[in-house]
Amino acid sequence: MPEHIRLAVIIGSVRKGRFGPTVARWLIGQAAPRSTTTVDVVDLADEAAQPRFAERIAAADAVVVITPEYNHGYPGPLKEAVDSLAKEWYAKPVSFVSYGGISGGLRAVEQLRLVFAELHAVTIRETVSFHNAGDRFDAEGELVDPEAANLAARRMFHQLDWWAHTLRRGRADRPYPG
Repeated sequence: MPEHIRLAVIIGSVRKGRFGPTVARWLIGQAAPRSTTTVDVVDLADEAAQPRFAERIAAADAVVVITPEYNHGYPGPLKEAVDSLAKEWYAKPVSFVSYGGISGGLRAVEQLRLVFAELHAVTIRETVSFHNAGDRFDAEGELVDPEAANLAARRMFHQLDWWAHTLRRGRADRPYPG
């Protein structure tokens, strides 16, 4: 029987009218059939959640960051949240779901990979990216053509699960020397 995974999903945008919650609903729908995964949605716009941010990330076996791309980068509040922690990120797998215009948020993801490397986290190769995201979802927040995105999410989750199990065992066997 597969081990249980505690997954923290961070919604990285706090802007009014943001698209992140739509992407998060889709991602949670992708995670729902995974009976061995418990999802904790950490919405950075929820001020009540902020005092427990460190505790929630520390408790997670893996993290997915949902980020838009603003001005060729990721949102400032996401940077502030990530930088507010240190050991909570050590030897923890982090994956990304990005969205934006033509680049689909990939420039933001590349910058985040550098930040998480400095924090001793392990970033997962597979990501999900929504180019021209507003056109990809209908008025009800459903993907218009979900096949490619759903496949990308499955691949991402397979890698994330492997790293989550492996790194959790590693941290349990031998504390990370960060």
